Parts: sequence; structure tokens; C-alpha cells
Amino acid sequence: MTTYVLVHGAWGGGWKFARVAEALRKRGHSVFTPTLTGAGERAHLLSGDINLTTHVADVLNVIRYEGLSDLVLLGHSYGGMVITAIADKIPEKIAALVYLDAFVPQDGQSLFDLNIPANTQMFLERAGNNGGLLIPPPPAKAYFGVNDNDAARVDALAAPQPIGTMIEKVTLTGAYRAVKKNIYVHGAVLPRESPFKRFHDAAKQAGWETHALPCGHDIMLDLPDELTEILDRAGR
Repeated sequence: MTTYVLVHGAWGGGWKFARVAEALRKRGHSVFTPTLTGAGERAHLLSGDINLTTHVADVLNVIRYEGLSDLVLLGHSYGGMVITAIADKIPEKIAALVYLDAFVPQDGQSLFDLNIPANTQMFLERAGNNGGLLIPPPPAKAYFGVNDNDAARVDALAAPQPIGTMIEKVTLTGAYRAVKKNIYVHGAVLPRESPFKRFHDAAKQAGWETHALPCGHDIMLDLPDELTEILDRAGR
């Protein structure tokens, strides 16, 4: 049995992993899908004070209080910032890192540093039109290529993203490099320029296990069976 911790991205929630989590549990695995502060069922805690440090603490506390170790840690999209910071703090507890169409930061970088400049500018403008501290969610289908069956639900459940999560720069010592198994899964079909293709290509060049799947950004919704297989193998 393998333990998985699946970390969602911006405007998301643990609910996005429901299908994959159920499938992994049916295979005998233990799965945790924490919802970050201010998102999903924790949207009542939404605040302009939330930043990357807040979300790193969210997941670290799940790992600590649940007594987890030897785990597969996955981050989707913005969640790549979170899992990298976590791996830098507790590399001894992590057997594998899975970046699911996610940002892969280096020390001193923020999500805004890593994103396509046009995206960063759009997010700043949208936040500016919303009080300056919160970024409203982009439309699921038009922006992320979410499938027709799930797009309306994603739009209905998406909460604004605190801008501090994208502005704060991650501080890394390099300890995360002790995690030897690294996997990158890329959603290769997007209705716009993808900021994630370069991370996939760099991961492939670095010798990571990589996958480019024929779907949009929310791979866990578009191709849950394929993602389950990749994660099942990652735990072996």
C-alpha cells in the first residue's frame, strides 16, 4: 500500500481529486486530498492575508498530524509551488514527487516569475478589479480546456485565489533534491499557450519520468483513469 497526498492548484479544492482518490483507494492505497485555506469547502476562510506560506503549512500539518511518511506527493498547477517547498522541508518523508501540469520553482521564484507574462498581467488586472487582493477564477473550459461534462461544476465551485500565493517567492535550501523519484505529467491540449510545456520538456531532458496526455489542464478530471495508472506505478 502507498500513501498519496494530492495537492490542488489555484481556484481548486480537494474535491477535484475525488475520482482519482476513489480509484486509488480501491487498489488498497491511502489517499489524502487536503483543501488549501480559502479554497473549496474552506472558502469561508478566504482572506487577502493568505499566501504560499499558508498553503505550505496546510499540507505540512496534514503530513504531521496524520503521521505520514514514505509518501507520493502530487501538486497540480500552483500546487507545484507548494509541494516543492514541502519537499525542501521534509525530503526524508517523501518517496516521489509528481508535478501534474505544475510549476517547478527554483529558490527565490514566485508563481508570477514562472508564468507567461501575459497571464501574470491578466491576473494582476483581474485582482485590481476585485479589490487588489483576490484573483477571480478564469472560465474552466475557455482557459483551462476542462471537458464539457465538468466545466460548469468547476466554474461553480471555484473560489478566488489570494494574490499573495502568486506573489510570494519560495525559499529553498536545495534539500528537496534528495527526493530521487520525480514525475511530470503534462496536459498537452490547451486552448491557449501553455506555461507548463517548458517544465515538461525540462523534466524530460533532466531524465524524469514524463507523460504528455491528450487533455486539458485539469488532468484529474479529463483523464482520471490514465492519471490513476501513473500514480499507481509511482508508488511501486
